[in-house]
This record gives sequence, structure tokens and C-alpha cells, in this order.
Amino acid sequence: MAYGQKILKGDAYKRAAIKRRHIRIRKRINGTAERPRLVVTRSNRHIVAQVIDDLKGHTLASASTLDSSVRGGEGDKSTQAKQVGALVAERAKAAGVEAVVFDRGGNQYAGRIAALADAAREAGLKF
Repeated sequence: MAYGQKILKGDAYKRAAIKRRHIRIRKRINGTAERPRLVVTRSNRHIVAQVIDDLKGHTLASASTLDSSVRGGEGDKSTQAKQVGALVAERAKAAGVEAVVFDRGGNQYAGRIAALADAAREAGLKF
């Protein structure tokens, strides 16, 4: 182990691994004006989806479980992720976005991440 390196345990190790994977993924995935990046950020309690044009550094559309239309909703976290996926797709289409590049944010494509992606596809986003 190199001098000054910190040994991570438990959740800190898990979050660091997710961050490392996300950095590795971001080397290959870029959003453009024609095909922006749909980025998903997940915590234990909430999920956030943003459609980002990386060339300009602008967020074109976003939705999360903190939005008033989703926050009071009933259901488990996967159901809320589906609502967020449909909402971000609706907002992206209103902003003129038809196709995106999906960025899972270093998380596994399963559970809430997959539910959000499937709902966004069903709402009309292409990826």
C-alpha cells in the first residue's frame, strides 16, 4: 500500500467502487446536442435522472423522487424509479430530445436502474 493511502471499509468502499466504475464508464460515454447523456444517480433513499449535453455542460431535463409529483406517490422504490423514468422522458421530449446515451452511473443495470431505463424507453426515449 502506498504511503498516505486510506483503507476503506464497508459502505465507503462500496461508494468508492461505484465512483471508480463511473469514471471508467465516462471515458467512453459522451453526450452531444443530438444525443445527450441520460445519467442516473442513486442513493439509498432517492433516485435522480438528468439529460445532459456534455459539449455545452447544460442539463436539458431532470427528474427525481424529490419532485412533488413523485414524492407523495405510493409504492416501493422501484415504482418510484419507474415514475421518475417516465417523467424525465416526458421532460426530455418537451426539450426536443428523442434519443439519449444511457449512463448508469457505475451502478449495476438491475433493480431501480433498470426500472427507470425501461420506463424511459416506454415513454418514448430511444437508447
